[in-house]
Amino acid sequence: MSQFADKTLLVTGGTGSFGNAVLNGFLNTDIGEIRIFSRDEKKQDDMRHEFLVKMPEASDKIKFFIGDVRDLASVKNAMHGVDYIFHAAALKQVPSCEFFPVETVKTNVLGTENVLTAAIEEGVKTVICLSTDKAAYPVNAMGTSKAMMEKVIVAKSRTTSRTKICCTRYGNVMCSRGSVIPLWIEQIRAGKPLTLTEPSMTRFIMSLEEAVELVLFAFAHGQTGDILVQKAPACTIETLAKAVTELFAPGHEIRVIGIRHGEKMYETLLTNEECAHAVDLGDFYRVPCDKRDLNYDKYFIQGDTERNLLTEFNSSNTKLLDVEQVKEKLLSLAYIREELEAFGACTRS
Repeated sequence: MSQFADKTLLVTGGTGSFGNAVLNGFLNTDIGEIRIFSRDEKKQDDMRHEFLVKMPEASDKIKFFIGDVRDLASVKNAMHGVDYIFHAAALKQVPSCEFFPVETVKTNVLGTENVLTAAIEEGVKTVICLSTDKAAYPVNAMGTSKAMMEKVIVAKSRTTSRTKICCTRYGNVMCSRGSVIPLWIEQIRAGKPLTLTEPSMTRFIMSLEEAVELVLFAFAHGQTGDILVQKAPACTIETLAKAVTELFAPGHEIRVIGIRHGEKMYETLLTNEECAHAVDLGDFYRVPCDKRDLNYDKYFIQGDTERNLLTEFNSSNTKLLDVEQVKEKLLSLAYIREELEAFGACTRS
């Protein structure tokens, strides 16, 4: 973490699951200051009190800023003296984005434009933006907005030489706020059937710590305009549901409710088109920015004669985990261990 020594890091949408993971991982290091930027004062107050108790010796490194990425002025107010930015603010729920697509654009697309504009004006050294597998071949409003967000990121990266701008794209983060596993645990606790949409649907799965690792990899190895992708494993939704029930309530009823608004049967982290020039970095893929300028002659009389042999990387052709492997991955999460302990306490009582 030496690159963050005495530096100031701004996390947009910082009261969410990703922001909490950053604080847990960074606060006790030699980082100078972490600024949490969000629009929810209650969540900021909860976070303030939580870290006063959890890390009292380092909690004074956290600074809170009320604002909204939709408002350029409020973004600028939080950015003076910032060295690095992790841009996590977004509307992420697929069904709600389907019903409010314009609101989704305001946050995910225009909000990103505001963050990058302010970062460039303030001379921020590096901005890492968080995207999603739903941005590849998007079929829903959330994915479409994130795809446009990525286009904004790449376009902005061409306008500056002093601010490095990269994008990370990853799949479902297990146990993050609003995700399915906490919902299932609450359903089990309430004695209700565990509901899943379509058993054969596949999804990439990763932990919050792995999401932070991807951002740090992009920070260290990405070049401006890059999209960085982690080679994540996946599983079917049925496998994930069985793993959860076997851990918390073996034999608990699982009820299939059907696909929701805007959902896909599988997700893609790397499209065929991106594979044409993607770079394999072992555990990661790097999709470089197309540096060609807007000279239309090149589009008609010039092109690339070589193409990589990579093919689309999606949640159906990656490594698919079985129930035991998913259980092992779940048990590595502090959230799951804490919930299991709480279930055990309830059972004993």
